[in-house]
Amino acid sequence: MQLHYFNNGNQRRPFGWADILVISLLLSILYAAAKLGSGMQVPLDPEELSSLSLDPKWLPYYAGRSLLRMFIAFGASLIFTFVYGRIAAYNRTAEKFMIPAIDILQSVPVLGFLSATVLAFMAMFPGSLLGVEMASIFAIFTSQVWNMTLSYYHSLKTIPRDLKEAAAMNQLGRWHRFTKLEVPFSMIGLVWNSMMSFGGGWFFLAASESISVLNQDLHLPGIGTYMALAADEGNIKALIYAILAMVVLIVMVDQFFWRPIIAWSQKFKNEQTEAGEAPTSWVLELLKRASFVHDLNRKLHGGVHDGFLRLSATSLHVKLPHVPSLVKTIFKWLILLVAALIMLQYLYSGILEIARLSWSELIHVVFLGLLTGLRVVVSTLLAVIWTLPVGVFIGTNPRLSRIVQPVVQVLSSFPANMAFPIFTILYLKFGISMEIGAIPLMMLGTQWYVLFNVIAGAMAIPSDLKEAAVTLKLTRWQTWKKLILPAVFPFLVTGCITASGGAWNASIVSEIVSWKDQDLQAAGLGTYIAEATTNGNWPEIIWGIFVMCLLVVIVNRLVWRRLYALAESKYHLD
Repeated sequence: MQLHYFNNGNQRRPFGWADILVISLLLSILYAAAKLGSGMQVPLDPEELSSLSLDPKWLPYYAGRSLLRMFIAFGASLIFTFVYGRIAAYNRTAEKFMIPAIDILQSVPVLGFLSATVLAFMAMFPGSLLGVEMASIFAIFTSQVWNMTLSYYHSLKTIPRDLKEAAAMNQLGRWHRFTKLEVPFSMIGLVWNSMMSFGGGWFFLAASESISVLNQDLHLPGIGTYMALAADEGNIKALIYAILAMVVLIVMVDQFFWRPIIAWSQKFKNEQTEAGEAPTSWVLELLKRASFVHDLNRKLHGGVHDGFLRLSATSLHVKLPHVPSLVKTIFKWLILLVAALIMLQYLYSGILEIARLSWSELIHVVFLGLLTGLRVVVSTLLAVIWTLPVGVFIGTNPRLSRIVQPVVQVLSSFPANMAFPIFTILYLKFGISMEIGAIPLMMLGTQWYVLFNVIAGAMAIPSDLKEAAVTLKLTRWQTWKKLILPAVFPFLVTGCITASGGAWNASIVSEIVSWKDQDLQAAGLGTYIAEATTNGNWPEIIWGIFVMCLLVVIVNRLVWRRLYALAESKYHLD
């Protein structure tokens, strides 16, 4: 098998209307980013931030500020993904700590610590709005990065043996192995998981833009804040404006960013024959027609390539000093010792806080964690039941994918917590208990992780294997058993892990909802942490999060890690 790349050719194209459109678009984006970014560095004025307008004329500006935060967080998530995922995939010792850390971090309800992170960033940027902006971006970052990192890590772990041998035979260095093998092979899965992660960021947008700290309400200019204020005031007209603006924003991001990337990523598909029909994008076609883009791509590629060649040639003549293995070992253990001491300090402080709780309280919280864990399992299984067939159907039909994908992107990107009032009204009207009603609320924000991973897995099935299934006249059940299920299994495992982690994280807003003066609560760990956070009860917060992390680690060790190992050893292209 081989990875196919489009050959753009070296022929110079004439400057035309496509160049004018592309250059105008790029200049508009740069101007908008500079204009919106300047608003992040103004002096901090709590009075101004506590009273934002619901006038719809401000919606475009608010939407732009929110979108800028989303893309900054996404860029940081992408850098973190490539660094963290690569280290975890190739360093066996680090892998034992780094992957469980992701399992824990993606489940920890960061919104419960948002006030603390705001104080930390405000201390870093005193007197500037940038501190609050950085705290908001950090919250969005934590909602995006773990899913992307797991996807990239798993792709590296399942690279086919023949591609690894080809890279070794060609003596590819770390950089060329990264650019020629690792990123291309992981591209399709990473793109779809990035879309899902980007959509998941909208879920945290309203909470990350409206912050209460030091007895002050800080509302950052953004569409999330606008929607939250409209909901709090019961302004239906403003809420409709916000929903329409959100839909327009998501569709624009899909057409101008994700759709071109999806179409472009198909050239990295691992197959021996060309697919009959591939995803297309009018933006990508416009970029291909612009000679400006071809010239820029050729110069950047040549400059980067020549730079690495000079760096490699220079490094051949530079003799690095020899470092004894004993020194390396001592240095490594010193780093581990310092990290262990820091961890022990925080652990000791946490134990002192937890010691204030009674034994009955500690055991009760464990029981609440088991109840929430049961809801997480049920919500994940229900998500798999419907997303597996639907995702395969979408992923194996490019024509349908072009129509359905924007719709799925809108549904997955729309903040699920904004739909909670509707479910709350239904629960109150029909007398539905929150013990069961919390499960659909969890699914609203997590089922898309499974769907997008299944779509990515189905799209990554090589066309030659599909043709072989047709040639062998396999029945529909045989095709699913011999081709589809083994091909999408690794992606399905990744989706289930991120979905279950997201369900744990979302439990603090899914197990307790309200409408006007009526509150609905489900007995669970999410409700416990949410109430402890509201009351500022740190012993309860620490113990609740500790129990959540412990349950997540146990489930991952007993279930998800074994499924990951099965995917790596049996269900991947080789």
